[in-house]
Amino acid sequence: MKNLIQILLMSALFFGLIPALSAQLTASVDAIPERKEEIKISEADVAKTLNARLTEIKKMDKRGLSAIQKKELRDEVKAIKSELKANGGGVYLSLGGILLIILLLVLLL
Repeated sequence: MKNLIQILLMSALFFGLIPALSAQLTASVDAIPERKEEIKISEADVAKTLNARLTEIKKMDKRGLSAIQKKELRDEVKAIKSELKANGGGVYLSLGGILLIILLLVLLL
C-alpha cells in the first residue's frame, strides 16, 4: 500500500511538472526576438526621390518620344504628384492659429 501511494505521488508530481515546464519552454522560445531587418524609409526620403524623378522628367527631351511614351510619362507625373500631395499634406492653420500669429506679429513689431 505504501508503495502504491509513493507511485501515485511520484506520477502526480511528474505529470504536474510537465505542463509547467512546457509552458516555461514555450515562453522562453517566444521571448527570443526574430531578426527581421526592415528598411525603414521616411516620408522625406520618398518625397526627395519623387521630386528627383519629376525634375528628371521635366529635363528630359521629349521630342524624340512616341505618343505612347509621352502618355506614359504624363501618367507617371500625375501619379507622382498625387502621391506627393497625399504624403505631404502641407501645413494647415486653423483660424485661431492665424489670429494668434497676427496678434503676435502686431505686438512684436
